Amino acid sequence: MEKFAGFRVPQTIFYGRHSFVNVGREAALRGKKVLIISDKVMDQLGYVSECRQFLQEHGVHSAVYLGVSSEPTDSYVSESLEMLEKENCDVIVSLGGGSCIDTAKAIAVLSTNGGSIGDYMGNGRIAGVEAVPHIAIPTTAGTGSEATDVTVITNTSNDVKMMIKQPAFMPDVAIADPMLTISSPKSVTAATGVDALSHAVEAYLSKKAHPMTDTIALSAMELIVDNLSPSYHNGENLDAREAMSLGAMQAGMAFANASVCLVHGMSRPIGALFPVPHGYSNAMLLPAVLEFSKENCVDRLADLGRIFEKDNRNLTNEEYAGIAVTSVKKLCTELGIPNLKGWGIDGDAFRNAVGKMTEDAFMSGSPANNPRVPTREELEALYLSCYDYQFSAGEKVK
Repeated sequence: MEKFAGFRVPQTIFYGRHSFVNVGREAALRGKKVLIISDKVMDQLGYVSECRQFLQEHGVHSAVYLGVSSEPTDSYVSESLEMLEKENCDVIVSLGGGSCIDTAKAIAVLSTNGGSIGDYMGNGRIAGVEAVPHIAIPTTAGTGSEATDVTVITNTSNDVKMMIKQPAFMPDVAIADPMLTISSPKSVTAATGVDALSHAVEAYLSKKAHPMTDTIALSAMELIVDNLSPSYHNGENLDAREAMSLGAMQAGMAFANASVCLVHGMSRPIGALFPVPHGYSNAMLLPAVLEFSKENCVDRLADLGRIFEKDNRNLTNEEYAGIAVTSVKKLCTELGIPNLKGWGIDGDAFRNAVGKMTEDAFMSGSPANNPRVPTREELEALYLSCYDYQFSAGEKVK
């Protein structure tokens, strides 16, 4: 390494079956009243009431915000922050997917540092005051947000997904209990799983990767490649679910410290303009972006190929890199990942938005971390190619 690197993770991490029970004790160490940030689905599944019971057992009171119903927006942030202050809560528990966790991260910082969440975009404002204690509990094996200092919030005034990264946004405690992921439908398991794979792969390919992130990214890739299909085909497979929860969290740790690349740079603008959840848009883009980037990262992409193809060790790095791209395409096909057209996005609307999406992607900074940094013309062409990209056919992306 030519310069030093940093590595940040939550203060405390619990993972494994039934680790959810730790929420009460950890909350009691940090305050007296919790605001639970969740959604109506988690409430209907009984996870919210279970959480409140664990808290009550340790003498911790709680209030609940269930307003998160889509990708996180500044509106959710404002509403939940108002409830946090009205209920005099001194601890936050996020329970759900990445949208719930990212919303909680935002209000944890705003409560003590002030301003609006948009002020923190591009480090326009730095959170210098310690955030409200935050315990993050994912119910999908996907975003890894429980272990990152990143929050992604949509600015509803200009339709831009703001990726904000500062140490203050890191949760204090992460609890990854695979038992909470069993309820995930097959489609969610698929999309969030490929999302987690994209985190691990991009962390490994990133120009900001370093030895600590490499080690964890490789572990995450292997856990996800080996266990995503079993989790998808049999949601009751606890061994696979547990491996996926660990892999997704490791992938989050890796990309939070190495940064993401072109997939995420392209994905966020899509989600800001069209109703595509983040996990799905990442999954839709990953095969085409890997194909586009391959010539500039053959050796590293070959390591992913070796994870997919464990039985044959006599191939060249170029051949293994090709296997990596082909295997990701096959995985997306197996998991029923649609392309953007298949999702239902209108073709004319998408083409008309390509200019704005390209500009927003570059403004995010993520494409600059990619092994192959596209020109504006290349990025526009890649967006258009991804619209009706055929995973099974494996068409070549120039």
